[in-house]
Amino acid sequence: MTTARWSSGFGFLLATVGAAVGLGNIWRFSAVVGRNGGGAYLVPYLIAAFVCAVPMLVLELAVGRRLRTDVVSAFRSVKTEYTALGWLILGGVLLILSYYLVLTGWVLGFFVSWLAGSQTTFAPFSASWLPLGFFVVATVVTGGVVSMGVRGGIERMAKVVMPTVFVLLVVLALYAVTLSEWEQAAAFLFTPEFSVLTDLGLWSAAFGQVFFSMSVGQGIMLTYGSYVEEETDLFKSSFVITVADIGAAIVAGLVIFPIVFSFGLQPTLGTELAFTTLPTAFAAMPFGQAIAIGFFGLLFFAALSSSVALLEVGVAAAENTTRLSRRRATLLLTGGVFVAGVPSALSYSPTNLAIAGRPVLDLVDESVGTFALPISALCIVFVFVWAADLGTVREELGPLYPFVRYLIPVVLVVVTAARTVGIARPAWRLVVDHTRNGPLGLLVAAALLLVVAVLGWGLRNRLPAPPRLRGRRR
Repeated sequence: MTTARWSSGFGFLLATVGAAVGLGNIWRFSAVVGRNGGGAYLVPYLIAAFVCAVPMLVLELAVGRRLRTDVVSAFRSVKTEYTALGWLILGGVLLILSYYLVLTGWVLGFFVSWLAGSQTTFAPFSASWLPLGFFVVATVVTGGVVSMGVRGGIERMAKVVMPTVFVLLVVLALYAVTLSEWEQAAAFLFTPEFSVLTDLGLWSAAFGQVFFSMSVGQGIMLTYGSYVEEETDLFKSSFVITVADIGAAIVAGLVIFPIVFSFGLQPTLGTELAFTTLPTAFAAMPFGQAIAIGFFGLLFFAALSSSVALLEVGVAAAENTTRLSRRRATLLLTGGVFVAGVPSALSYSPTNLAIAGRPVLDLVDESVGTFALPISALCIVFVFVWAADLGTVREELGPLYPFVRYLIPVVLVVVTAARTVGIARPAWRLVVDHTRNGPLGLLVAAALLLVVAVLGWGLRNRLPAPPRLRGRRR
């Protein structure tokens, strides 16, 4: 059982908002909106946020506070046989982190480049060894923050980074209002075309984006919930987190789309827009260097807060299931994540590391990044709602309980199936456009997650069994 606590309710909110607001809001959201019809996408996105994300947030936070432990030990406390599911989730989180840190390094590299006045674009950047170098820096910084603890590292960082993120967003949005096509951009973002709401791919993209953006279903909120004081209102906190997350995404759209339309760019370019075409626009616009510095600085701070949250899931589990101190656990896991991420970092470098002609980073993203999250979310719902039925968690959910028990599992299965058969449109497109995940990506995801589950299953008998923490049934 963890003894760490947030120093205040405000610190808890900043840390959880920091975990939720990342590249998924600022970079991925605009890419998904651009590729899914602008305002038409906001309808299913908002429905998904309040119908699915809020209940999942409350569930994970409530389970974390009830059990006061990490994601692996939480599963094990319900039933020993469920330990492997905890390891499965943990493995997926660390694999996601391994390539997320590569993207964080890219953002940091562009921030440093524009700060120094070199104004790089993606082609020369990826033709050098800079992606690998900045990946190292991003990994070290993330590990350094986590090693300093919940209050001294994560919360202290959040109190600096999150206000900075929102200030930068507002400043950039105010600048965007001065651009010639701001009204067109706002109309694109806020005018829905209700005729396309019958498209299953649109709904699948929206629900998938919400789960990715809110950091639910990954054990992050369960881990952060274990540090929450008893008097904290989890429903209100979840609502605030959701509103902040949606607000950051929409304001980011009001920054990016005016630039896109004012400089004749295409909103359907996807995520490569941030590294390929926006830098060209920055170079041509008034105060372009300052805007670029603010934009890439914003991306880096948002990515860092999410990277820290992902790593904390693993460090908390390592602390509780082994005799390692926080610093040693952080060092060990940071090193492991770095090793796992090197192939992804090398896939956009002079090495051009690829498998079957596909960059490793793209392949890992399309496999683990696509399937790990819905699988882990289903595991959380199955164990802590269907199997354990913890009374205090049910009370915390209140009227949201049916959503978690019945609706969310169906949504997760449908979204995963849609992505598997290629109905869902790819959202997190990097530099190469792939129209579907394909069997290779699915096989890679299954193989990687199976390895993690088997390893966790093998380790379970070596760990002391925690007390069973079953809730009362009603």
